[in-house]
Amino acid sequence: MKRKCLVCEKGILEEVDNIIMELECYIFVAKGHRCSNCNEEFPYEEETKKFIDTSKKLAIWPEPLKLTRTLSKSGRGLVLRIPYDIEKQLNLKESTEINLSKIGNKIIIEPLN
Repeated sequence: MKRKCLVCEKGILEEVDNIIMELECYIFVAKGHRCSNCNEEFPYEEETKKFIDTSKKLAIWPEPLKLTRTLSKSGRGLVLRIPYDIEKQLNLKESTEINLSKIGNKIIIEPLN
């Protein structure tokens, strides 16, 4: 029995073996279903688990990061030092422009590169 797409509810889910999943510079190919109408892809659960396990073994799976830092004073403002490993991962340089947003009492820092 053919199943309808969960997203568009119009197309039929077809079995495929060429779903592309990318992380960092790595490309993984998985089996699953693809909608004949909207092309939404649904990899099989076991394929997704393999993708996650392999990514963790390669140390490219993004782990949640929560660091505690102390602010420093510079002139009349406060300074936050960004750790070297984050600087390298995000390819930050002294001249990198960033967006600084405040949501509730959280500060979000996003590089613009």
